[in-house]
Amino acid sequence: MNTIFIDIYRPIAILMIAAVCFAISPLVMAWVWSKKFSPRKPGPVKNATYECGLESKGAALIHFKPEYYLYAIVFLIFDVEAIFLLPFAVAFSGLSVGASIAMLIFLLLLVEGLIWTWQKGVLTWV
Repeated sequence: MNTIFIDIYRPIAILMIAAVCFAISPLVMAWVWSKKFSPRKPGPVKNATYECGLESKGAALIHFKPEYYLYAIVFLIFDVEAIFLLPFAVAFSGLSVGASIAMLIFLLLLVEGLIWTWQKGVLTWV
């Protein structure tokens, strides 16, 4: 029974080993290439922080305003919903009553979401 188990899972084990080797081999080759062919020239200029050609000034941390994030999320939601409205607009005359009601409910939910975001003050840009 033990040999049957080994015979069944041998191809899977070989493929797993090949997958690991396929993933690791470029990393190993890049490391060997950098050690063998890349010149080592450390210095204060090479090790300095480089940001768009300018020396960094002050702290790197800035105050993040969550209103911008909420505004972006609302934009993405309504942008994606606009994509769902396109097939409805194209096939408007050929839709059944059930499909028209489903799209009307969808549009009402969109309007409700827009009213909710407006009431919460997400759309006010201060």
